[in-house]
Formats: sequence, structure tokens, C-alpha cells
Amino acid sequence: MSGIRLMRTIRVSEFGAPSVLRLCSDVPVPQAGHRQVLIRVQACGVNPVETYIRSGSYARKPALPYTPGSDVAGVVDAVGEGVSAVKAGDRVFTTATVSGGYADYAVAEADCVHKLPDALDFTQGAAIGIPYFTAYRALVHKAHAKAGETVLIHGASGGVGVAACQLSRALGLRVLGTAGTPEGMKLALGNGAHLAFNHREEGYMDKILEATEGRGVDVIVEMLSNVNLSKDLQLLAYGGRVTVVGSRGPIEINPRDTMVKESSIMGVAIFFSTPEEKKECAALLFAGMEAGWLRPVVGAQYPLEKAAQAHHDIIESPGAAGKIVLTM
Repeated sequence: MSGIRLMRTIRVSEFGAPSVLRLCSDVPVPQAGHRQVLIRVQACGVNPVETYIRSGSYARKPALPYTPGSDVAGVVDAVGEGVSAVKAGDRVFTTATVSGGYADYAVAEADCVHKLPDALDFTQGAAIGIPYFTAYRALVHKAHAKAGETVLIHGASGGVGVAACQLSRALGLRVLGTAGTPEGMKLALGNGAHLAFNHREEGYMDKILEATEGRGVDVIVEMLSNVNLSKDLQLLAYGGRVTVVGSRGPIEINPRDTMVKESSIMGVAIFFSTPEEKKECAALLFAGMEAGWLRPVVGAQYPLEKAAQAHHDIIESPGAAGKIVLTM
């Protein structure tokens, strides 16, 4: 025996439907290089963007074959040269991986690895990365939301939505949230939203305007822009900002709607975060974990071999309820 450790991993060899996510069970465990960390993965978050990448419809296409997954939580197995912030045995979560997180082991750059407080379990750790860093980027770095302003989280019951509710409340905003089911509305209210609306109900936009006494909202965090963007522009107050976090296709808008309110539409992509922005966000999130307001909500959990089902369900489910997570 050569002593090479083997692991299970999900491999994508061609772009396409969820069925292209194939389980391989005899892949060598990767090594941690310079300023890298090898993690024994306990859980990995599933993000909508991973389904867009897998389908081949996303602007950024990885070289094939590849393993998806950026948000892992687990235990440090080994560290490469130049790593001092974490050591073997530490509980950690990541905001990105080098080798892919849908696997028993994953390598990540040291600056993308953060300690996971004991108060949070591994499935919660796998629900932090993309959702909370995206929500912070949308609210703070893009919309420059200020305490006292009103924010609408359009899709408040999924991974990014729950994160945006918790962050908005902590930042002193008045928080309105939407969801597609009564369960989702309850989830939004339990995680920081002052008011919740069912976005499947006729006339829900009128109710949102009523809740602002006709003034409109200052900031919208939008999860499904291809459906909602035109309506969002009607909901904004003067100088309002829509942050586009998710979109599954094109939509027609009337540019005049932005002129009437001098409003802004801005895209959000955490890939463009600078090291300084990442540090700032991580500092606030750690404060939230310590204070207890940062509490990731985990929804459906799937074993690694059911990754294809998880990809199907995150897009097709009638209403999100927390973060979808793979468990190893």
C-alpha cells in the first residue's frame, strides 16, 4: 500500500442538468500547499450560483472536470507553510475553496478560512460563506444602507435572505421581507424582519407601499431580478437603490422609472470583494456570532451522494426555508 488517502467527491465533467453531478469514491485526498489549509469536511452549503455554473449558463465557467462548493465547515486536517491563524483540530468554515467543497476533504486558501465558534454546529458553519458575505456586500458596500432607512429583502427566507434580515436588523434598518409560503414568512419574522409579505399574493406590492405610508423603500435586496426588477423600481423611495443578488434570465424595464426617483440598480458579486472588504465583513460577522444575532438557519440537508437532488430542489422548490446543506 502506498498510504495515499482516498475520498469521495462530486465531479462535474460536462455542463448540464443536475445529473452531471457524479459521485466519485476513489479520489486522492488533496494536499495543502503554501498558505493553504486542508479541511476534513463535515458539511457544505449549496448556493444557487453553483447551479448556474453547473448548467454552463454563468459568465464564469471553471475548467472541466471540477468539484463545486465554496462554503464548507469542518475540522482542520493539516496546514501548509506560512499558515498561523489556524491549526490541525480547529473547527472552521470557509468563504471559498481551491479544490471544491462537495467532498470529504477540501483545500482552501488560508485567508478564506475562519474559525467557527462552538455555539454554531457544522451545518450552520456551512451556511455562512456566500450568504452572509453577499448580504453584507449588498447592504453595506453597494447600497451604503444607513441606520433608520427601510430595506426590502425580496426573497427573505433563503440563505442570503435570512442573512440579509439578520444583518439589516443589526445595522439598525427597518426590515421588510417577502417569502412564497407562510412558513417562509414566519422564518423572515423570526430572523429580524419587522414585517413579512407573501410575494405569491395578488397586491402584495401595494401592501408594502402602504407599510411605508406611500414613501417607498430605500434599499431592495433582490434575489429574483428577472421577475421583480421592474416592480422593484416602483417600490423605491427617492434616491432608492436596488441590489441585484440573483437573476435567472432577462427582464424588460422602463429606464424612465429610474429617472423619476433618481434611483440606482447595482449588481452584486462577492468575487470582486477586495481583501480589505473581506476583512471588514468578517469582523462584523464575528461580532454577530459573539453577540448571538448571527444565527444561520439550515433548511433541507442532503447526504453527499444526493447532490443532484439538492441542485434540483434549490431551484424548483415552491418556497425557500433556510439554507440547503450537504452533509458528509
